Amino acid sequence: MTIPSFTLHESVKDPTAEIWFAEPPGFMALPIDALLPSPESPAADTLRTAVAPFLGAAPDDVLRQQFIAQFAEGQLLLGALREVGTVHCSIGLHRDDVDETGSGNGQSLLSLFTLSWRDTAIAPRAVTAARAVTPAEGHSHIEYLELPCGPATFSETVRTASADSGFPQLPLLQVHAHLPHPDCKRLVVLTLSTTAVARREQYRAILHQIADAVSFEDPFAPTEREGRRS
Repeated sequence: MTIPSFTLHESVKDPTAEIWFAEPPGFMALPIDALLPSPESPAADTLRTAVAPFLGAAPDDVLRQQFIAQFAEGQLLLGALREVGTVHCSIGLHRDDVDETGSGNGQSLLSLFTLSWRDTAIAPRAVTAARAVTPAEGHSHIEYLELPCGPATFSETVRTASADSGFPQLPLLQVHAHLPHPDCKRLVVLTLSTTAVARREQYRAILHQIADAVSFEDPFAPTEREGRRS
């Protein structure tokens, strides 16, 4: 039996942390706060210093301006995510090694994982989980499960950007997990998005794996708590 290994982020020691989770291999976290610093702040100076080598490496002004425009667009997208309660996002890169046709092309698949907080009406956690999604909102493959962290609702949506949005007209699969917080006033929404709609079963399994590891209590503190009780 292979014991999975984890890389611990420094945030696991944050005394204000309210949720702990683990991501499988292939995901790289985007530092939202570092990429969206307040103007004229030390963090803004740090970002400018970090980006300077990329701008300096551009062979001409055209490519330099393209890089700046794309970077700014990325900041707008991250800002929109933060406005709706997103506190963590990661880019996933995996090789398509599911060989159903014998082609074995092994192309790279991209995905985006986000963790967001949502306020809810005060209610028992099981009720909040049951109310989290409805077929009328376009959700399908709805599942109600009991996880180690409590009740949860899983669902899927497939959306396509509008023609005037500027985004590619590709179907976007979004797999969601809604996990009510023990305070019964809010929930966490885990979302895994990808245009690889044909691999929905595999992405569904990835999100289940992430959700199964979620904890609303510090998983590294039980020994200390037991010591205080003894």
